[in-house]
Amino acid sequence: MVEHTMLMTAARSTAPELRPLLSVRNLRKYFPVRSDRLMGPRLLVQAVDDVSFTITAGETLGIVGESGCGKSTTARLLMHLIAPDAGEVWLGGKRLGGSGGFTLRELRRNMQMVFQDSYASLNPRLSVRDSIAFGPRAHGVPAEKARAKARELLGLVGLDPGQFSRRYPHELSGGQRQRVNLARALALDPKLEILDEAVSALDKSIEAQVLNLLMDLKRELGLTYLFISHDLNVVQYVSDHVLVMYLGKVVELGTVDDIYHRPRHPYTRALLASRPSMDPEARIDRSPLTGDPPNPINPPSGCRFRTRCAFAEAVCEKVEPALTVCSAASGHAVACHMHIDRSGHSRHG
Repeated sequence: MVEHTMLMTAARSTAPELRPLLSVRNLRKYFPVRSDRLMGPRLLVQAVDDVSFTITAGETLGIVGESGCGKSTTARLLMHLIAPDAGEVWLGGKRLGGSGGFTLRELRRNMQMVFQDSYASLNPRLSVRDSIAFGPRAHGVPAEKARAKARELLGLVGLDPGQFSRRYPHELSGGQRQRVNLARALALDPKLEILDEAVSALDKSIEAQVLNLLMDLKRELGLTYLFISHDLNVVQYVSDHVLVMYLGKVVELGTVDDIYHRPRHPYTRALLASRPSMDPEARIDRSPLTGDPPNPINPPSGCRFRTRCAFAEAVCEKVEPALTVCSAASGHAVACHMHIDRSGHSRHG
């Protein structure tokens, strides 16, 4: 599967300045489940299972999928907030761990994360200035220099340093706290920002302001984003490429135009069809996706989506579809037997 994913990067990297910044290879995380059973196999939640992708420097990769599909777990694995069971993470051509690779301290300096809960992400005992300066000080920057940078970053994210430097998290609105979290994430000049549902808890008007701020920062600072959200419209607005996850697996990966205008996987099509419309004539009479996701402790054999797919056939039950490039020009890849040569599915071709 890694080979197929790497083809996507090769196909789109026609300009010499484009290069892979982040490479994730066969990432896996299973969580043990507490059980009273004394005999039999150990129960495991297959949260992330063989996930591979790359992000090109200066671009944004959006990750979408239903709740529980593994989006946030993937982000925490990249940050090493939880340890992976298997897989490799490469940043700027250097592998995390091993001889000559990134140490965990270096990884945290080069990769930062903004979480959904803007209040819980901040220490209530630290002022805004000290929260932003904390990271640089932990990495050896003198206190005065770190505080000066904190004031500079406050201005960069649209907060007046004179008014906000000495305030505490409880004195800020949700949008202001998230701007502080963005400033804090930028304090170490990271190569990659991971945004995990960073705007989903905000009012729509504030959400729009923060999204525009993210786009401005990306352009001005040359940032690279991994943007995780359940809001398909937001992902379409900010992303260059989109990765679709289902039950711990990558089911589709491509440019934002490929995913939103030429989706191949039935699950991706169902997600897009479920988006609410402002047009009163475009009413949805029947849900495009029926049933609940299967139990991640015991996922279906073969294709994990087959129990909810209207096109499922015998091959879908027996053989797990590999993530396969279906458009060499854009690197569009899909894990579906309907788009794999000689798969045995009647709808192929």
